[in-house]
Amino acid sequence: MLKIRNIAIIAHVDHGKSTLVDNLLKQSDTDLGKMREQEQIMDFNELERERGITIFSKNASAKYGDTKINIIDTPGHADFGGEVERVLNMADGALLLVDAQEGPMPQTRFVLKKALAMGHKIIVVINKIDKKNARVNYALDKVIDLFIELGANDEQINFPIVYAASKLGKAGLTPELEKMTDLKPVFETVLKYVPEPSFAKASEGEAERPLQMMVTSISYDNYKGRIGIGRIYQGKIKNGDAVSHISRDGKITKSKLTSLTTFNGLNKIETPEVFAGDIAAIAGIENINIGDTIADAENPIALPPIQIEKPTVKMIFSVNNSPFAGLEGEYCTSRNLKERLEKELDNDVALRVEQGKSPDEFIVSGRGELHLAILIETMRREGYEFQVSKPEVIMKEENGKTLEPAEDAWLEAPEQYSGTVIEKMSRRKGEMKNMNVENGIAFFHFFIPTRGLIGFRNEFLIDTKGNGIINTLFAGYFPKWENIEANPHGSLIVHETGASTAYALLMSQERGEMFIGPGVKVYEGQVVGQNAKAEDLTLNVCKQKQLTNFRAKTDAVTDDLIPPRQMSLEQCLEYLGDDELLEVTPQSLRLRKRILKNSLRK
Repeated sequence: MLKIRNIAIIAHVDHGKSTLVDNLLKQSDTDLGKMREQEQIMDFNELERERGITIFSKNASAKYGDTKINIIDTPGHADFGGEVERVLNMADGALLLVDAQEGPMPQTRFVLKKALAMGHKIIVVINKIDKKNARVNYALDKVIDLFIELGANDEQINFPIVYAASKLGKAGLTPELEKMTDLKPVFETVLKYVPEPSFAKASEGEAERPLQMMVTSISYDNYKGRIGIGRIYQGKIKNGDAVSHISRDGKITKSKLTSLTTFNGLNKIETPEVFAGDIAAIAGIENINIGDTIADAENPIALPPIQIEKPTVKMIFSVNNSPFAGLEGEYCTSRNLKERLEKELDNDVALRVEQGKSPDEFIVSGRGELHLAILIETMRREGYEFQVSKPEVIMKEENGKTLEPAEDAWLEAPEQYSGTVIEKMSRRKGEMKNMNVENGIAFFHFFIPTRGLIGFRNEFLIDTKGNGIINTLFAGYFPKWENIEANPHGSLIVHETGASTAYALLMSQERGEMFIGPGVKVYEGQVVGQNAKAEDLTLNVCKQKQLTNFRAKTDAVTDDLIPPRQMSLEQCLEYLGDDELLEVTPQSLRLRKRILKNSLRK
């Protein structure tokens, strides 16, 4: 019987987590087939590859000698904390990956805090030591500080250290790159320090304990239906077995397994039975959900359910009702929207969906702006057309007081912009906790209400000429702040339906910054730019130039046009005002006023 180890990989965005997993898989005794040649094997979602971040946690297994190492890749963004919290339940230890130049970053803190609280054994991997500016000792000191700050016990602080250059596929127990050959030291350290799953080493008589398995993620197969993936805590599970399915609210139903698979490399392979300690995927159970227990048919005992932190930001998704509705999307009705959002709930434990005021509206709550933006982007790529409102924070009532969420924000910017950063953060009720300057770069730590951060990232990037870095982490609920003037702006609004002309835009661009170029179809009430002043202004962007027999239509006009600001989905969401909506279709993103008719809006 194979020995088993279950490890999670923790790191901040862009510290080389997916690259390390790639090379661990390639250097193990696992048969990867055609995938051996690919980069970023684990990030097979199109959005993940484009953005270069991990969004969904995934499982793989690497065979090393006579041991099967189950690897769980976790997202680095706190917005996908729902993914992180539940997958850590499957692991017994974790590799904490830290960039040798940057040291541990704020998002690392979030996942590490969860792993330490669960009592996992942490192995620290100082990665990217091949970087020109690598500061290995600095990174290590910062990691020790972070462990102490998060209240790690003596045993946890006494962590093993591995140095690595995961891009080159090399690692060693000392930071000398020239002495490294491959990633064997990582495998050896995992085998030495990460404990075997406790029930996997039970004595012979104990193998007959009743089955208990916790479902931590769900996937879907067109032939097998819903597949539950999770770790077997005790007992064993056989293909075709009758089992009890205990839902989160304690309801017990009997079911029969139709398929039992386990991970080999990145593939799931059919297997007759799986023992305690291993990770399995099962099919054949109706309505299986995250947090459910699969237990023995005769003696069903539920495992404690997974606790997930509550959402902090909500938006209203509604059916598109603009003049261009139904022209670009495949799924446009409220029934399509409702079914798609309910399907998303199956996989995403940190998401909430409620019915809005009308049958065409749904209130969707998540862990942050990015969490909801990824959902919107995924839906639009699948052919959905809908509109969304401005992100709002979710308030909480406790003992008659209104509480709102707040965040810790860590900012980095060139020193010359520090005055602007402090001024903007103070205006949004940010409270400076710390500031220091190193080599011309200013580092800030602010405590700020989540409401004040909405719409800030975009402004921060513009203010710092694209050189600013911002990281945030949810800090908890605090008494409500008064009058936060977070995002005051005036919009330039279209006067009539038609197509924009270069001639009209030439006059309009004097009023502010335009979001569209010439020849774009627009409708009355659409937002096509940002006014230089903080009030709305209605313009005619469809005005034609009167022809005479001397001048051609576009003569010398297009040369003087300033290129429009191209808005990404996140920038559009941050820009939205209280009376504005974002129309999302597979081909376009259009900002608009809730009330389109100019006469009615006044």
